[in-house]
Amino acid sequence: MNSANGWNKRRCPLTSTSKPRRDLRKELNLFDELIRMRDAQRETVKDAVWLIKGNQLPWELNRHGKMQWYLHPSLDDVVTRTVMFYRQEIPGGSKSGRQKCGGSIVFYVLKGRGYTIVDGIRHPWKAGDVINLPIKEEGIVYQHFNADAAEPVLLAGCEPNLTDALGVDKGCGFEELEDCPEYKALHP
Repeated sequence: MNSANGWNKRRCPLTSTSKPRRDLRKELNLFDELIRMRDAQRETVKDAVWLIKGNQLPWELNRHGKMQWYLHPSLDDVVTRTVMFYRQEIPGGSKSGRQKCGGSIVFYVLKGRGYTIVDGIRHPWKAGDVINLPIKEEGIVYQHFNADAAEPVLLAGCEPNLTDALGVDKGCGFEELEDCPEYKALHP
C-alpha cells in the first residue's frame, strides 16, 4: 500500500522492516562520512596492487570451468574494483558451464576456436574475435564450446563489477545451470 507521499512502505529503507533500526541519518554527519570514506579509500589504494602478473596467479576449477582471476569483488587489495577480469581455459572438445546472468560480459578470444550459445542461438568465433554478451532485463543463458578436439581455447573475460550496487544477482538472477565436464568429473 502506498503512503501519503506516494512511496511504497515496503521499499523505503527506514520502514522496510518491523525490527527497530538505527537511523544513521540522525547519528552521523553524512557529508563528513563521505570525507572519512574517501580518506580510507585513499589509504587502501596507496599500497594496493596495480600490476597483476598472470604467471603468478593460481588457476581454479569451478562449476563454470578453469579460471584465473585478475580482478574479483572479493579481492580488495587491488587499485580498482570496478571490473571483474579473468581468463578462462576450455580444454579441447569441452565446454564451459551453462550460466544464467545479466549479460554485459565481454570475452576476447586469445586462442582457439569454438562457439557460444546465447539463449539457444549458436555464435561461432575464433582467436582475435570479441564475444559481447547482450544485456537483457530478464537475463541471458550462455555457454562456450571448444570446437577443436585437441587444442584448448583461452578467453579473457571482463564485466562491470556491480555486485556492491546491485548484488550478485544484478536484478535478473545469477545461476550455474550446468557444471562444466571437468568439474562434474571431480564432484560426481
